Amino acid sequence: MNNMELLVNELRKLDNETAWVEFKHNNYNPEMIGSDISALANGAALHEKNQAYMLWGIHNETHEIVGTDYDLQSLKKGNQELENWLHSLLSDNAEFSFETVPFSEGKVGVLTIQKALNYPVTFEKADYIRVGSYTKKLRDYPALQAQLWDRLRNEDFENQYAKQDLTITDALRLLNYTKYFDYIGIPQPSDEVGIRHFLEEEGFIVREDNGLYAVTNLGAILFAKKLSAFGRIGRKAVRVVQYEGNNRLLTLKDDTQDEGYAVVFESLIRYIKALLPSAEIITGALRETKSIYPELAIREAVANALIHQDFSVSGTGPTVEIFSNRIEITNPGTPLVDIMRIIDNPPKSRNERLAAMMRRMRMCEELGTGWDKIVISCELNQLPAPRIELYEGSTRVILFSDIPFSALSSADKLWACYLHACIMHVQGEQLTNSSLRNRFGLKESSSGSISRLIKEAVEKKILKPLDPDTAPRYMKYLPIWA
Repeated sequence: MNNMELLVNELRKLDNETAWVEFKHNNYNPEMIGSDISALANGAALHEKNQAYMLWGIHNETHEIVGTDYDLQSLKKGNQELENWLHSLLSDNAEFSFETVPFSEGKVGVLTIQKALNYPVTFEKADYIRVGSYTKKLRDYPALQAQLWDRLRNEDFENQYAKQDLTITDALRLLNYTKYFDYIGIPQPSDEVGIRHFLEEEGFIVREDNGLYAVTNLGAILFAKKLSAFGRIGRKAVRVVQYEGNNRLLTLKDDTQDEGYAVVFESLIRYIKALLPSAEIITGALRETKSIYPELAIREAVANALIHQDFSVSGTGPTVEIFSNRIEITNPGTPLVDIMRIIDNPPKSRNERLAAMMRRMRMCEELGTGWDKIVISCELNQLPAPRIELYEGSTRVILFSDIPFSALSSADKLWACYLHACIMHVQGEQLTNSSLRNRFGLKESSSGSISRLIKEAVEKKILKPLDPDTAPRYMKYLPIWA
């Protein structure tokens, strides 16, 4: 029995028609089909179904196969093929396909309709919805209209299918689910049924309408044995590139990590660390090799790039580029928060379920503390402040190796000064000349240089005095928004 036969038999088991399934015999009225496509696509989105269906050749009440005399591909509206006519009057987010399925009782026509994405599907510029077994204009049901828009606005990349129409055995074969049980800290079930239960509960796999299974984007992006086995998702694999020197002229290494993020994360961090320059430090009688970059900053910056990327940007994924004097970590998409408030703002992510899962597996810090730790770890090591650069469609975070204060650009000094003020404020303290000197590793003799830097920050309106009337040597400062 093929997949379409399985689908028809599964849908026939429904007690009644639903907001996303409709049965017909021979009614191929073009206007009816157009409005029903709109209604079913919107109904699928409202009820969190990936697809909706119209089936011809099924008795409306008994759901017995009675056969149908026509098929959608052979019908016309005037001189135009019916499918083309429907496409011309439906909104551009309407997607559907028709297939004829032969049974011994007669042929069944199956119109598979993709759920509405981004906005309701319309027919002749009107949007429809199924109410009971009837197709109605959506505008006449404001409560359903509000619910639908709420669903569309909050549609998650993670819930969409990365690969579908799989047996449960084939679906599990694509995933390194052992890593999930290791991270969560629960015993792995000994049988397929137990494993399937946990992966379904987490939303990594989904049982489809035809009784087969789909691997969701969430399941693939976290636990794929090979991301390249999932088509478009394969372009979201992490790429690590090492260059000779401080430019991109000569590439030393170029490696793409083809496994899901949860599978590869720890080895990815170890791989990046192995490519970084290090220094030998002698403590007492012991000689210790230490990376010039704090591991916590690397870990959090990489995790942020994975979690906060915009998966709708096709053809590119997170990239880690290693130079002799810096690391550049780039991800598709721009931040949802103002970078000037990245320390104190409540965090926002396009991919909340991905973020929550990575936190549960302890691959990143608690919600909203990641950037604090990146900045603090750089300060403790007296490294330049991490820089955030925004481009059209992407974000780049740069971690620098040790650069003397005198060699820093004015912009980098001001940015470090501002971030230090933000960190001090969220800790319930204030920036002072002394705290900023310590942040840069400068002696008291550099007080004048630091005073001039603070004065410039105040003039550029990124800092403000806590109390303008305080004597200069006791002056404390806040970020401008505090």
